[in-house]
This record gives sequence, C-alpha cells and structure tokens, in this order.
Amino acid sequence: MIEELTQAYIPLVIWIGLGLIFSRLTPDKFLRFLGQGLYWVGVPLQLFVLARQTDTTKGVVVPVSAAIAVLLLSLIIALVTWFSWQWFGQLQPKLDANLEANPEANLDANLDLKLESKSPEAERATLGSFVLATILGNTGFVGLTLTQVLTSHDHSLNNNWAVLFSVTNNVVGTYGLAILIASYFGQKKTSNHWWTPLRSVATVPSLWTFFIGLNTQFIKLPPAIETGLDQAVLVVIAFALLLVGLRLGMIKGRKSLPMASLVSLIKVFIIPLLVGVGATYWGITGEERLVLVLMSGTPTGLSVLILAEVYDLDRDLLASSIALTFLGLFLALPLWLFLFT
Repeated sequence: MIEELTQAYIPLVIWIGLGLIFSRLTPDKFLRFLGQGLYWVGVPLQLFVLARQTDTTKGVVVPVSAAIAVLLLSLIIALVTWFSWQWFGQLQPKLDANLEANPEANLDANLDLKLESKSPEAERATLGSFVLATILGNTGFVGLTLTQVLTSHDHSLNNNWAVLFSVTNNVVGTYGLAILIASYFGQKKTSNHWWTPLRSVATVPSLWTFFIGLNTQFIKLPPAIETGLDQAVLVVIAFALLLVGLRLGMIKGRKSLPMASLVSLIKVFIIPLLVGVGATYWGITGEERLVLVLMSGTPTGLSVLILAEVYDLDRDLLASSIALTFLGLFLALPLWLFLFT
C-alpha cells in the first residue's frame, strides 16, 4: 500500500519540484501564458476525455449529489470561518489595548496593523481566494489516483463514483460556482452587470467539451487517437503541476500561511470527516463511503491558480493553500483509512 501511494505521488514531487527550481528564472508573462493555456485548452481537453470514459447508467445520483453537497457545505464553512477570523482579528487589538498599559507597545501594534492592512480590492480578492481554496479539490488527478490505488480494481462502481464525483466537481464547482466567485471577487476590472457572471459561466470552454465528450461516447475513435488523448491528459497534468511549483517558488513572506492553515484544516480534515459521518448515517459503507471521503478530502485544486491568473486573485494564498493541503493529506489519509474502511 505504501509503495503504491509513493508511486502515485512521484509526479507531484517531480513536476512541482521542477517548478520550484526554475521559479526564480521564469518571467511572469510565461506564468500568465501557461495559466491561460491550461484554462482554454488543457483543462477542457481533460474534461472531454473524462466525459467519454464516464458510465452514466450506474449510480449517478449518489456521487453527483455528494459532490454538489460537498461544494455547498465547503462554501458555508469557508464563509463562516472567514468572518469569524475577521471578527477575531478586529477584536484582538482591542483586547491587547486594554491589557497593555505601555503606550509604545500600543503604537507598535497599531503600526503592525497598518502594515498588514490591504486595499478593499485586495481584501476582496483574498476573501474570494480563501473561498475558492476551500471549496475546490483536486479530484481529477489526486482524487482519481487515490481511489484507484486504495479501492478494489475489480469494483467498477467505485471507479464510476469517483469519475462522476470528479466531473461534477469540475463542471459545477471549478467551472460553474468558482467562475461566479472568481469573477465577483477578482481584482480584474470587468463590468458589473448582473449577466456578466452568467456570461462567464456560459463561455467556459470546459463546460462545452464535457457535454461534447458525454454525447460522443458512442463514437469509437481509432486506438491511436484514444491513446493520444490519454497521453495529452498526462501532459496537461504535468503542466498544471509545473505551474503549482512555479507559483510556490514565488511566494513572498509568510503572511498567507495562517489563512492557508485554516484552509488545510477545513479541506482535508473537517469536510471529509463530515462526509464520512453523513455517508454512514445514510447507509453508505465500505469502499463506496471511502471513495466519497477521499474525493471530498483532496488537496486544493490546481485550477485555482488558473483562475488566479485569469481573474487576478490572491496568488500567494492560493499557492500556500495548495502546499499545506498536500501536506495535510499525508497526515489525514491514514486516519480516513482507519475510520472508513
């Protein structure tokens, strides 16, 4: 089991490591080009291939409903956590002022607050980034890989549930709900008409390629093309992981780490625990329950960095969240295997 998990994470170490190595030598223009390329070409291609491999005749309701429920639950917990964090941050200086009688200490505290203050646009982008980092999981690569190595290979229902969960997360979450959040909170200057977010969703290429792939399953492509599509998905994954490494290498300071730690706590510990308990309550046990837990507890999705490039969000927070949720996964995985197998 440990050997299989190690091999599953080898691509993460290789490509993210390369990104870290070359991050200081990579111009920002290349990062934007890479992010835009993944958004318009890479991710739509991945969804097209996944849609063609999805069996919609078996067990559709449970994984689709679970994926949507996890998105909504994560959204609620993220907003509650954010506003609680902000309330505590505003309350703490008042408590310190009452406890400290030294005027110079109060002056230093006020100076620190001023240095850490952000513009309203930047604060808005940080809120949007915090929500996105909490609700979007890496179900496409990490989730599907974990379910393949940790569940029975001859149990087709497990794979079907994992694929449907991943596709729903991508369609409804990454390129549905996330587009609305990113376009609303992003610092990119756009018109604020009520139909602008809806237009953003409607023009997302991944939605169209998913439905095209779903409705062309009956068309048998030549083996060479099918193999080429599968290999292209691996290339997309490699470039996405490379983008993560490049962004991680450009993190400045540690100001984002406290918020990223909250994201990691919610994403890989609290949400999967609630999903596992809820699945047990609804009578879902065994490997089917483990699939839902694993898919709901994946690290923050790489797609948040693509959205950050397109909508000008808080890149440092998103990159820090990806890093810490990956670390959190290694700690949480044995717990989920112990509790839900």
